[in-house]
Amino acid sequence: MKTLSVVFGALAVLLSDVMCAAVAYNYCALQWNPATSFPPYAAFLLAIPYAVGIAVCAALAVIFHLKAKP
Repeated sequence: MKTLSVVFGALAVLLSDVMCAAVAYNYCALQWNPATSFPPYAAFLLAIPYAVGIAVCAALAVIFHLKAKP
């Protein structure tokens, strides 16, 4: 159980880094592309699924950590 706790904790951190990179890339793409009608702040909507995934991974890490204790 301790190993699963570490894996899901690391996955949550990795997912947060990927979220920052994806949102920043899409924000810049929307800001500098004159052919789109979306405002640049629409890129922040992409963070919602990532935030749900991070929350699930963090919750699983905590659950597995608590189950690992004797």
